[in-house]
Amino acid sequence: MARCLVTGATGYIGGRLVPELLAAGHEVRCMARSPQRLRDLSWAARTHIVKADATDPGQTRQALDGIDVAYYLIHTMGGTGRFAENDRRAAEIFAAAAERAGVRRIVYLGGLVPGERLSPHLRSRAEVGEIFLKAGVPAVVLRAAVVIGSGSVSFEMLRHLTERLPVMTTPRWVHSRTQPIAVRDVLRYLTAWASVPAEVNRAFDIGGPDVLTYADMMQGYASVASLPHRMIIPVRVLTPKLSSLWVGLVTPVPSGIARPLVESLRNESVCGEHDISRYVPDPEEGLIGFPEAVRLALKKIKEADVATRWSSAATPGAPSDPLPTDPDWAGGSLYTDSRSIQVSADPEALWQVIEGIGGRNGWYSLPGAWHLRGLLDRLFGGVGLRRGRRDAYRLRVGDTVDFWRVEEVLPGRLLRLRAEMRLPGLAWLELGVSRSSGRTYYHQRAIFHPHGLLGHLYWWATSPFHGLVFGRMPVNIAAKAARQPLRGIYSPGPSSRGG
Repeated sequence: MARCLVTGATGYIGGRLVPELLAAGHEVRCMARSPQRLRDLSWAARTHIVKADATDPGQTRQALDGIDVAYYLIHTMGGTGRFAENDRRAAEIFAAAAERAGVRRIVYLGGLVPGERLSPHLRSRAEVGEIFLKAGVPAVVLRAAVVIGSGSVSFEMLRHLTERLPVMTTPRWVHSRTQPIAVRDVLRYLTAWASVPAEVNRAFDIGGPDVLTYADMMQGYASVASLPHRMIIPVRVLTPKLSSLWVGLVTPVPSGIARPLVESLRNESVCGEHDISRYVPDPEEGLIGFPEAVRLALKKIKEADVATRWSSAATPGAPSDPLPTDPDWAGGSLYTDSRSIQVSADPEALWQVIEGIGGRNGWYSLPGAWHLRGLLDRLFGGVGLRRGRRDAYRLRVGDTVDFWRVEEVLPGRLLRLRAEMRLPGLAWLELGVSRSSGRTYYHQRAIFHPHGLLGHLYWWATSPFHGLVFGRMPVNIAAKAARQPLRGIYSPGPSSRGG
């Protein structure tokens, strides 16, 4: 048994790796800047969660104390400006702290590095890998291209492009070869390095058995999903920037996150070796092929059993400040819009409607206005409404709901959402349930903390619409609760690697 530290446990891979390590009998410690986001996960009680920022040497050193194997799953997606410098600094701090703590091995998951000119994000990933390989602690750097699994950003981009566009004009990168890998195989490789005894300090290319172009993957997805053959027409003038804007309009993936993915697809990403099999042998049935990886992912989506999504990780540039408790927080004003209504339904039925808000259920008032706000957000580089939900019925802290993120959920009592759309300030939406004198009440509060004069102007400019948007929500939610059939009691099962 090894004592493992997992960074990035709130992200897509990290959130799936933790239960795999636990199932293999290892002791797991999770390092997170916001530990509360791990609170509602089914495996949280079986781990030790510590609060630490990878850019803080003292906190990182303390988190690594007594650790045998440290998993570094931190990287910037969609970041701008000095993201490479920040990633470099965090990796250097982590490597130095690991050496001082006597860590036996660092395991890092990076990107497959083609021989041609690298995109800024791939170059940063490669640099982080080199930092660990040159550090005083033996390191294993796993380099993967496209990861296929339910909820992965690569799979969501592929899925929505294929499903929504039976005929598409595409950039040249759809004909670049890549070697996709199933998320199950990624997790198998990561988990194995907690037990491999040999002292290894090198990088390994990891990929599935199939080498495909992106066009091949779209046609392959269509075949598995029982969709007609897609017509793909390449267009040379689509630059990575234009391509990412196009992806942002068609898929739930914002253009800021799509761009590094598109840039990485311009060059061929094919494994140059398979040396990892000397240390982690292939399973008897072989590595999972692309069609099977797609089938497994679609099965998880159909069964609403998606353990983590690409949106689980923090969105670069999105606000992360918690709801202030002081009305004059940070020396400024808080604007609020509060409403309450009696509901002719049981508290359980009302809570069921509240917890199911967003995604396909919408926001119970003026859907056209909500969609327009989401479109404007996408046009200005925000996440928009298309992220939807991880689960159609249940929410946990850290989940995304369209352009909100769950900041707090007290089952049967309170749901607090923090806005991640583009705003000149910070915003929250609280939905609550109370019971008094045998009556059920619905409570709603919109909160806005303006940034500067523009923030104040924004609030007052949009105030006339609050009565239409926020005013209709209580009535419609109450009506929905009154006719809502109750579902069975929910009992979350253990997380699984899934597809």
